[in-house]
Amino acid sequence: MKLRLLIPLVAVSALLGLLFIGLGMNSRDLPSPLVGKPAPPFELEALEDAGRTLTEQDFIGEVALVNVWATWCSTCRAEKPLLMELARGGIPIHAFNYRDEREAAVRYLDVSGSPYEVIAYDPSGDAGMDWGVYATPETYVLDHRGVIRYKRIGPLNRQLLLDEVLPLVEKLRAEQEQEAAQT
Repeated sequence: MKLRLLIPLVAVSALLGLLFIGLGMNSRDLPSPLVGKPAPPFELEALEDAGRTLTEQDFIGEVALVNVWATWCSTCRAEKPLLMELARGGIPIHAFNYRDEREAAVRYLDVSGSPYEVIAYDPSGDAGMDWGVYATPETYVLDHRGVIRYKRIGPLNRQLLLDEVLPLVEKLRAEQEQEAAQT
């Protein structure tokens, strides 16, 4: 009789323990299965020119960031001045405008400026899903071959840039230069 009561108590305790551990995990630290793999293919209209088709090839060729953003995302708006600073500093930034209204996104960029070199318009979020987007903003670092080398879920901040992103960009640029010198 006591054993029959003990089994459910142990099972509930184990379940609560797993739930507690899961709640303590930082979703920004979730590993991405795409890191170390080529950027997933996509074919989307350019945000500012619906007649122009963009693919993953438009993001490839140099070490660059890829930022996933939307006008309805307040965190994206808060992150944008930092992205503007990076772009002014010579860091190429490409983007997905994710699940947004084209007119609102174009108007927003017209008013506030754009740090982006190329923006793929992803109104349905299909390409974002292929890239493993959880939420906006998200930022990836691509090497010059188009391999995803880093993924950040959530906004970038200055400390994160100094500690993780910029050192990686410099390392990847040095690798690219070394590779070019050998050919």
